[in-house]
Amino acid sequence: MKILLMADVKGHGKTGDIVNVSDGYARNFLLPKGLGVPADANSINAATVRRGAEAHRKQVQKENAHALVNEMSGLTVKVYAKAGENGRLFGSIGVAEIAEALKKQYDIVVDKKKIRIDEPIKSLGVTDVTAHMYEQTNAKFKVEVLPINQ
Repeated sequence: MKILLMADVKGHGKTGDIVNVSDGYARNFLLPKGLGVPADANSINAATVRRGAEAHRKQVQKENAHALVNEMSGLTVKVYAKAGENGRLFGSIGVAEIAEALKKQYDIVVDKKKIRIDEPIKSLGVTDVTAHMYEQTNAKFKVEVLPINQ
């Protein structure tokens, strides 16, 4: 029996695949659990449309990520923090503060989970930061930590 898989099934295929399985396996396991539907013309057409829509959505995400990377590359984000006389910060600057500063200064919204720094910034100065926007698409920018004037 030909089945269109609606979910990944170990040993048989991934979502959207059309597989040939035994009648008993289809009737007793795949169909009752909603893991697959009989592969008729309507379900095959619906799966094709779904695959096309998914491919289009991924393409749009990729284009948006590339546009955002081009916009962010070379930016210098200024973050203000309290610092001691020797340039050490009281506390540290993390990815949340960097994401907030990007939004305030350049109106660029970046999820803090996408910003990559090796360790929190604990001193004044300029630090290189990377933001992973999409698969193999990274934006490199600088974060300048300045002291708060007291």
